[in-house]
Amino acid sequence: MMEITFTCPECGSGIHVKPSVEATVAQCDVCSHKLPVKFNKDHEQGIVKDCPCCERKDFYKQKDFNRKIGVVLFVIAAILSIWTYGISFIVLYLFDLILYKILGDVVACYKCNTLFRKVSNISEIHGFDHEMNDRIVYSDHDFQGQAPTH
Repeated sequence: MMEITFTCPECGSGIHVKPSVEATVAQCDVCSHKLPVKFNKDHEQGIVKDCPCCERKDFYKQKDFNRKIGVVLFVIAAILSIWTYGISFIVLYLFDLILYKILGDVVACYKCNTLFRKVSNISEIHGFDHEMNDRIVYSDHDFQGQAPTH
């Protein structure tokens, strides 16, 4: 069954839920903020076509790895490179390569950053597109699930 992680708009923590058509609200465990959600049958079957939080259809897939941890690892490798003459970057690269091979993909919503794990139609979702992200985040453009055309 698909797992969904919403980002709480009040405190920024993750709200982990399993989709259910009956559910209309997801509550944050940290600040008790109630987030309205709208699940459908597709969500229960693990299919991502629209976001249950913002109801947009614009998604991308990426590796399921915490970006903050990645930045911390890079900073540590950069500091250690002073004493290791850059070998720490090679070690970090090899570690990153191993993680890339091991970790699965996760689908994310461009608009509200909701994460979807165990998605059955993940092959239909494209990778991250910088132009699409900028147009959605900064001008609230709605692509209706279609890639940008020029």
